Amino acid sequence: MDREQTVRLLVLNSICDDYENIDQIILPEVSRWGAQLGLTIERGELVRTLAWLVESGMAKAYILSEWEPHETELDGMPPMDEIEEDFHTYFHITDKGMKLHLEPNEILDNLDYWG
Repeated sequence: MDREQTVRLLVLNSICDDYENIDQIILPEVSRWGAQLGLTIERGELVRTLAWLVESGMAKAYILSEWEPHETELDGMPPMDEIEEDFHTYFHITDKGMKLHLEPNEILDNLDYWG
């Protein structure tokens, strides 16, 4: 499996069970897991990977709010050039992405998720 495929799997793993923000959750998790595999993964690569996943129908972008509507699906990948400090933009896996995520995979099976 090449680097791009590995990073895609790591990102899907990060967003498979909840809405997640790049700067709050996805970057720290994927960086930690990538380091276990000998990879240094930076924010720009994650943004490109998320854009590919959104364009491929494997993830969707959302704006979450404490006020109605609590969840607003975005059309495509939003600009993510700046680090978000207010954590409004989130990503979540789609059924198509979950199908890939659930396929047997040595990389995900051997990660130390808490280390």
